[in-house]
Amino acid sequence: MDARYSRQLALPGFGDTAQQRLAAARVLVIGAGGLGSSVIPALAAAGVGTIGIVDDDRVELSNLHRQHIHGVGDIGHAKVQSAAESVAAINPDTTVIPIEFRLAAATALALFADYDLVVDGSDNFPTRYLASDAAVLTGIPLVWGAVSQYGGQAGVSSGSTASPGITYRDLFPAPPPPGSVLSCEVGGVLPTIVGVIGSIMATEAIKLITGVGKPLIGRVTVFDGLTGSFRELAYEHDPDAEPVTGLIDYELFCGYAETITPTELAARTDDFTLLDVREPWEAELVSLPGARLMPLGDLDPSALDPDKPVVVYCHHGVRSATARAALAAAGLTASHLAGGIDAWARDLDAGMTRY
Repeated sequence: MDARYSRQLALPGFGDTAQQRLAAARVLVIGAGGLGSSVIPALAAAGVGTIGIVDDDRVELSNLHRQHIHGVGDIGHAKVQSAAESVAAINPDTTVIPIEFRLAAATALALFADYDLVVDGSDNFPTRYLASDAAVLTGIPLVWGAVSQYGGQAGVSSGSTASPGITYRDLFPAPPPPGSVLSCEVGGVLPTIVGVIGSIMATEAIKLITGVGKPLIGRVTVFDGLTGSFRELAYEHDPDAEPVTGLIDYELFCGYAETITPTELAARTDDFTLLDVREPWEAELVSLPGARLMPLGDLDPSALDPDKPVVVYCHHGVRSATARAALAAAGLTASHLAGGIDAWARDLDAGMTRY
């Protein structure tokens, strides 16, 4: 073991004790996408003994420019399995627990209770708030990060119901309106950004486990890839904030309500408008029968029949949530497909192209 970890064992203040703490640690990583692809191999290489990976997605070609834990041969396979195979090649002493489902309020507390630390690399606000609240309720620290386009940020939440600390909710008491923060799917992301933010997240996890250094509690590190600059924002616990006493409906909390599942959509027989808000190139790859194409940037509620309910879909359900809110604000009855056309392909049509 000394040869594998000799370069970190030589660090001032590290040594055998820190390495033993890493070996004994159980870390849950939410997401095996862009951030997870940087966090997971870094933790395994450092010697974390057990890594749980929770993700229900499968590898797609468009993932590979930034999700380097996966390769071309993994396309179509579960991300948790691909990540587990990569970890085995990096460090066979690390045990990986693949958890192939989406983190949900019904399962989060029981899942978190099996781990010492959670690293949230998710790409949506409902999961971020769920992870933060579940960490508070189980009393374990949480490392979080987010990326968009040319920048990103990372921080640490720490606290419990018995001893309130500084959490994600102290920095972001309420979620932004749906669609106001561009996802990687819509706005794009420079692949190196996830490497920078993922490395910071992995560093914070190692610091929390080993006791080395000062964790990013009450501070958030912000990186701007266009200028190569970092800045730090300090924040404190809000003593007037409503305490976390249980888990809630996070889709509703974040404004992503009025969803319809692929199974419910397939069974629907009433007269409705099926609206595709993706880009034309995406629709050329794969579409649902009978859908009307109206890219999100060209959304025009007045062009739709006001007497027909509308079901909106996109790739993963992010753009459709934004479109649904805009249609509802215009007075139309609208819902959107949970998980987008990707969920339809996964749940109902295995032969459909997943891009």
